[in-house]
Amino acid sequence: MKRLLALVPLLVFALVAGWMAVPLLDGSDPRVLPSALIDREAPDFALPPLPGRESGFARDDLGGRPVLVNVFASWCTPCLAEHPVLTRLAREEGVTVYGINYRDEPEDALTWLDRHGDLYTAIGADPEGRVAIDWGVYGVPETFVVDAAGRIRYRHAGPLTPQIVAEEILPLLRYLERNATS
Repeated sequence: MKRLLALVPLLVFALVAGWMAVPLLDGSDPRVLPSALIDREAPDFALPPLPGRESGFARDDLGGRPVLVNVFASWCTPCLAEHPVLTRLAREEGVTVYGINYRDEPEDALTWLDRHGDLYTAIGADPEGRVAIDWGVYGVPETFVVDAAGRIRYRHAGPLTPQIVAEEILPLLRYLERNATS
């Protein structure tokens, strides 16, 4: 009987390990965080501007053309790593990028933008993180592709890389641009 009882922890471990391995065996990427908002209209929101800026960022700014919405913060090291990628995307590819400044001190955000460059068409300040929650943000940075109708079509959690931009973002934006005009 003692031998059978000794096997119980091993059996429990095997069951838990098997349960956790199922998502890995079905071919899904464990790094991809699903979003319930894909193919749904972007949430309704209106964020104020950072101090000294004329305009914030609101749901009404979306629509008419495909855009990126990037959630960032001055305290976010991965945001700094992706910033040159976003800058190239905006300047060289002509992509419109809106920013949601997430749970940041306004002065810190302004200093960060002055130091590293402001690529954003408009930035909304989200000091409490409530709008980011409506977007389903897990952390920063996160980037969304929003189509011409204002629907969220893609979400990337984590810093953008040149490879992600080349293989996922730009092809999707081009597809959405072609289909928005037809």
